Amino acid sequence: MRSRIFFKVFGAALLIILAVTATLDMAIRRAWENSLRQQIALALTQKAQMFAGRMVSVRNPGLGAIATEVARMANARATVIDRNGTVLADTEANPDAMENHATRPEFRAALQGGIGSNTRRSHTLGIEFLYVAAPIDGGAVRLAYPLAEIAQTTGEVRRVLTRVSAVTIVFAVLLAALASHLIARRLQRIMSFAGRIAAGDLTARVDESSTDEIAQVATALDRTARTLERNFAELQRSRAQLEVLLNSMQDAVIAVNHEREVLWVNGAMQRLLNGRVRIGCPLLDYVRDPELLAATNLALKGETAKAIVHGIAPATAFQLTVAPIPQRAAVLVLHDITDIERLEKTRRDFIANVSHELRTPLTSIQGYAETLLDANGTNVGSREFLEIIRRNASRMSRLTEDLLTLARVESGEQKLAISPALARELIVDGRSGLREIAKERGIELIVEDVPEAFVAVDRDAIQQVFTNLIENAIKYAAEGGRVILGAKEQENAVEFYVRDFGPGISSEHLPRVFERFYRVDKARSRESGGTGLGLAIVKHIVLNHGGAVRAESKLGQGTTFYFTLPLVHQPVTHA
Repeated sequence: MRSRIFFKVFGAALLIILAVTATLDMAIRRAWENSLRQQIALALTQKAQMFAGRMVSVRNPGLGAIATEVARMANARATVIDRNGTVLADTEANPDAMENHATRPEFRAALQGGIGSNTRRSHTLGIEFLYVAAPIDGGAVRLAYPLAEIAQTTGEVRRVLTRVSAVTIVFAVLLAALASHLIARRLQRIMSFAGRIAAGDLTARVDESSTDEIAQVATALDRTARTLERNFAELQRSRAQLEVLLNSMQDAVIAVNHEREVLWVNGAMQRLLNGRVRIGCPLLDYVRDPELLAATNLALKGETAKAIVHGIAPATAFQLTVAPIPQRAAVLVLHDITDIERLEKTRRDFIANVSHELRTPLTSIQGYAETLLDANGTNVGSREFLEIIRRNASRMSRLTEDLLTLARVESGEQKLAISPALARELIVDGRSGLREIAKERGIELIVEDVPEAFVAVDRDAIQQVFTNLIENAIKYAAEGGRVILGAKEQENAVEFYVRDFGPGISSEHLPRVFERFYRVDKARSRESGGTGLGLAIVKHIVLNHGGAVRAESKLGQGTTFYFTLPLVHQPVTHA
């Protein structure tokens, strides 16, 4: 890492040095060279004018001596030509061997009366000169300054610039090495810090006292580590509290992932399964109850499921609730209802036994009362008492019968003979059995449109449902009114309904109308001979069919009772 940082820092410094050197060479050196040329040209022009002033005319007898003296003083080559371009004198070449100079640009300008100048390579000497010519009588004089000295001076400047650049590059190497070492050492501390954080050591910190960008990064990482440590500690505390809470629960709790492997289990579940549960093992290794496994599958699909399971431990019953949790997992909560079921069974058995034992004496009381009422010679006062005895004995007989029926339905003792039945036939049969009673009350039983659909039912049990609902509707329907029977097909069920147009039920009573012995109008219920168990019987018969019941009502507009039965798409012969 350090070598990579070194090459990056050194490369950047080298590029900067080369760019500065090239800029100095191209801009400053050229500007300086041009300035030097201009100064030489100006000085040479002045000297050429002085040379012309001394020479005055080409007919000067001391032509050669004057040219030599001027050349020495001006440190330049001196040349004299006549008007025809013939070289009369030259300080560095034989005039007789030199070609005609009338075509030279500087002489051409001077012969026309001006100051001429030009830069070119000399044909005679083969080196580059700066030429400046001035007019005299009968011709012109010229001074030539060799530009090799400028090139030599420029080369010296370039060599100095190169040496300075080399020294700067060496300094850049040292600086890059030092910077890379310092940066690498700081980055190494940050990497070590990151490694400790990745390994789970959230107490790791970065010690940076600088204020540059690397220090700012280190400070930000340090703050992040502190936040992570604080959040993780809070998470650990919450998790510990949750574990204590779940382990203190009497309900058994277990969580599974989408592959049905155990993620977590509380102490109650471990005790229930004799401590055999291991994290990461399949749930099927410990529990094989089909109801529990089916509910777990539903929860893993995102649905909440409930069930009663009996296969977890011998002679036990549990209320199971399974709910989905994030990451495609599910949590199962098992509430022990063994004692509740035992008490419920005891209650049902007690009610059934008491009801059964009461049937015989009640029948005897009712029979004796009817016999005495039929006997002659009974006075009016005695007949009134006997009628009260008979009526209450009859009501108690109906109550015991309903209690026995409800006990059989709740316990499942009354086995259902399920078979397909046409929805219309069930409604028509239910109406037929109560048509005469409705006629006596002045009530019309109306059957609305019913779908041609088959449902899975026990005909006798469902007729009891229709009987209880229709009798209830007749009792509360207004004189001369009507009761409507009908059904509607749903996705997987048929919903039946019985609607009356009586006084209706207020909203606070609707949630409890299917409870046993619950009466909305107690006085009227007793007058009509109701036992308060009819709707409870309806509810449990429908639930045993896999359906549901509900009621809707508005005061002064009547009440509608609904119940659903499973739809049969293809009628079968046997259940």
